Amino acid sequence: MLFPSGTTANTVRGALGNLLRGIACTPGCGAAQHDAECAYARIFEPRGKGPSGFAERPRPFVLRTHHLDGRSVDPGENFFFDVHLFDLTDQVVSFFIQALSRLSDEGLGAGRKRARLNSVEQISLAGDERGAVWDGGKLAPLLEPCSLTLISDGIPAATARVRFVTPTELKLQNTPAARPDFAVLFARIRDRLSALRAFYGCGPLDIDFQAMGERASRVEMTRCELHDQHARRRSSRTGQRHPLGGFTGEAEYRGDLAEFLPYLRAARWTGVGRQTVWGKGELHLLEVIRSN
Repeated sequence: MLFPSGTTANTVRGALGNLLRGIACTPGCGAAQHDAECAYARIFEPRGKGPSGFAERPRPFVLRTHHLDGRSVDPGENFFFDVHLFDLTDQVVSFFIQALSRLSDEGLGAGRKRARLNSVEQISLAGDERGAVWDGGKLAPLLEPCSLTLISDGIPAATARVRFVTPTELKLQNTPAARPDFAVLFARIRDRLSALRAFYGCGPLDIDFQAMGERASRVEMTRCELHDQHARRRSSRTGQRHPLGGFTGEAEYRGDLAEFLPYLRAARWTGVGRQTVWGKGELHLLEVIRSN
């Protein structure tokens, strides 16, 4: 099995979507208009205008597959990828497991190479295994979901260094931003978190959007080392090709950063910017310099 460089998430997403449609789509749904209660549409093709300027509601998951880009997997060899789920109902988890279990019959990627799902494990925010969700038998009782606080610890922070691990594309007034200036980066993280909470959590963020945005605008970028990444995906449904590129690299920010650090940490799990469902916009907070 050969995973294409730069578009592995599209390969996995395409297979996952086809399999989910067969499992979770309400009988009688049409390709153009799904039933209001269709579980497949809610997970994979959510309709309806989203909050904070989103053209549609965000999908309740993101894929993390970039470690597989360009990799060849031999017969009998194990591989893995991560799925970050924001809709934590039993049914959604079950649908994902059922869909991935069918890869042994339906196959994945070019040549439809077959893969058997061995296990599903929940990972902690530290990246280690918390426990089995599914081990080839019955679905285990769901563990407590991972949660992140957006409340600052109150310790002043003067400098933060971040890495854009996967191609990231931020927009400023419907135009792609050339650089991840902090005000733009924070606004896109804030809006994404608020949208996910609105649809899959306890409601939009209860913060003063304007005031926090003004404070974010006073944080300056002191270093910016970025590289443009170019990739394209082909839609199996329409045949059209769409760009999947963006910038990767590192940026350093200086200012009164303490209240923003929890948002930067959350972006590792939710992604930020466009096309997060394909794993774009993964951001790691690498270093924080505290101030007195």
